Amino acid sequence: MSVDSVPVWVFFLGTILIVLGSIYAGFRLGRSAHRSSEDEKEAPISGVSGAVLGLTAFMLVFTFSIVAERYDARKALVREDANAIRTAYQRADFLPGPDRAETKDLLGKYLGLRLEFVQAGGIERSKTLRVETDRIQRRVWNIAVSNAERDMNSDVAALYIESLNNLFEVNASRVAIGLQARIPFMIWVVLYGLTILGMLSLGYHTGISGSKWSKATLILALSFAMVITMIASLDRPGGSRVTQQPLVDLQSFIAAGT
Repeated sequence: MSVDSVPVWVFFLGTILIVLGSIYAGFRLGRSAHRSSEDEKEAPISGVSGAVLGLTAFMLVFTFSIVAERYDARKALVREDANAIRTAYQRADFLPGPDRAETKDLLGKYLGLRLEFVQAGGIERSKTLRVETDRIQRRVWNIAVSNAERDMNSDVAALYIESLNNLFEVNASRVAIGLQARIPFMIWVVLYGLTILGMLSLGYHTGISGSKWSKATLILALSFAMVITMIASLDRPGGSRVTQQPLVDLQSFIAAGT
C-alpha cells in the first residue's frame, strides 16, 4: 500500500492534529486519574513516557535515514546517467555514417526524455515517457547488435556495447530508486502509532502531575509535523526534486557539437 495519493500538506496538518489531540486526550485521562485516585504516582508514568518518546525518536531517525540515503543515491544516479549518456554518445562516432547519425539523434532525444520525465506532473505522462524511453533503448541496441555482428571480434564494438549496457543499467537504477522505492506502509503505521502513544503518555504525565494544559504543546506539534512532512516529501519523486544540472550541461554540450 502506498501513501503517494496523500498530499504532503495533509501530512503536516494531520500530524499537528494527531499530536495535539493525543496530548489532550492523555491530559484529560491524567487529570481524571489525579482527581479520583492518590495511588497513581508521577514517577512511573514519567519513565513510561520517556521510553515511548525514545522509541518514537528512534523511528523518526530510522525513517529519515531511509529517505536521506535514497535522496543521496538519486543525486549520484543523475551524475552517473549524464556520464553514461555522454560516453555512449561519443562512442557512437565509431558507427557507420547512417547508423551514427540515427544513434546520436536517438541519444539526444533520450536525454531530452530524461529531463522531461523529471518535470512530468501526471502518472499517465510519466508512463508515456517511460514507454518512449524503452523504445529508444531497443532501437539503439538493435543498431549496435547489427553492427557488432559484422565483426564479432571488434574491440570498438565491444566498448560501444559496454557503454550502452551501462546506460541501460543506470536507467533501471533510476527507475527502481527514484520511482518504485518507497517507505513501507507498515513503517508509517508504526511511526504514527508510536507518535500517538508517546503523546498520550506525555499528556497523561502532565495531567497526573496536576500541571495545567500548556500552549507550548503547539511547538511540539509543529516540530513533529515538520519532520514527518519532510520525510514524506523526500519519499516521493516529485516531493523534493534532485537537481538535473549534469544532464542540462550534457544537453548543452551535445547542442554545441551539432
